[in-house]
Amino acid sequence: MTENEKILIKFYTAFKNYDAKTMRSCYHPNINFYDPAFGTLKGHSVSQMWEMLLKNSKGNMKIEFSDIKADEFQGSIKWIANYNFSKTNRPVTNIIHSKFNFKDGLIIKQVDDFDIWKWSKQAFGITGFLLGWTGYFQKKIRDKALLSLKKYQSTLK
Repeated sequence: MTENEKILIKFYTAFKNYDAKTMRSCYHPNINFYDPAFGTLKGHSVSQMWEMLLKNSKGNMKIEFSDIKADEFQGSIKWIANYNFSKTNRPVTNIIHSKFNFKDGLIIKQVDDFDIWKWSKQAFGITGFLLGWTGYFQKKIRDKALLSLKKYQSTLK
């Protein structure tokens, strides 16, 4: 097992255990993150996003991970999140494929990829089914996710 595979296991085990502090310790200070819901986040905002998501789940999120691969510079993992979406309380099973870059033994770049239409159908029901594939609706999802993060960050000051 490579050192970077160990850091991925540490990160996702911490995620599974609602341990945002340990998750944060796996990130390089210059972390760059992207996913379809939040878009691009950098630095402290990335860890704060995870903290917010863990807090909003109220202990009702189940994380599974597999297919861990990493060498000295890059890695990947498949993970599944099962939870109730906080805005609608609808159950969601989100299958995510993540790719990573490493620097100084830490994650410096993370790109999470998932089917945003499939996610929106689960999270929003018929509205997500009808509109979730559109750029307009996906932008609306991102705008609301970023607004939620900004509100959360304002409580930390």
